[in-house]
Amino acid sequence: MRKLLLFISTAALLAGCKTAEDGLTTSSTPVAVTAPAASAIAGDMASRLTEQIGPASATTLKMDKDSSDFAAALESALKGWGYTVITDGKVSKGIKPVELAYSIDRADGQVLARLSTPSVALGRAYSTSAAGATPASPLSILHRN
Repeated sequence: MRKLLLFISTAALLAGCKTAEDGLTTSSTPVAVTAPAASAIAGDMASRLTEQIGPASATTLKMDKDSSDFAAALESALKGWGYTVITDGKVSKGIKPVELAYSIDRADGQVLARLSTPSVALGRAYSTSAAGATPASPLSILHRN
C-alpha cells in the first residue's frame, strides 16, 4: 500500500511540472544526500533518461549549474552516456539544446528524484544510506506532446 501511495504522489508531482511553454525549473531548495547516494541516483536517472530522449550524438542538454553533489553527479553521468552538457548558459550558434530540469526532495524517509525536459518527465523514489541509494519505487514516466 505504501508503494502505491508513493507512486501516486510521484505521478501527482510530475503532473505539476511546468511545460516547455512555462519554462522548466530546478528545485530551489536541494536536498543534501551523500556523494555515493547522489552518484547512484544520478547514474540510474541518467540511464533512464537516455531511453526516453534519443541518442547522445544528436542531443545537447542544457541544465542549471549548482554546487550540489547531485548536480555534479548528474552532469557526470550524462556526459558518461555521451551527451554534451551545457551548464554555463553559453550555447554555440546553430545548437538548440534540450532544457533539463532536475530536483531531489525528501518524502516519507526517502528521496524523490525528478528529471524533466519539455517532452518527458521522470521520477523515482530511492532509499538512501551513507554508502549509496537503491530504487524504492517504479520509474514514473510522463510524456508530453
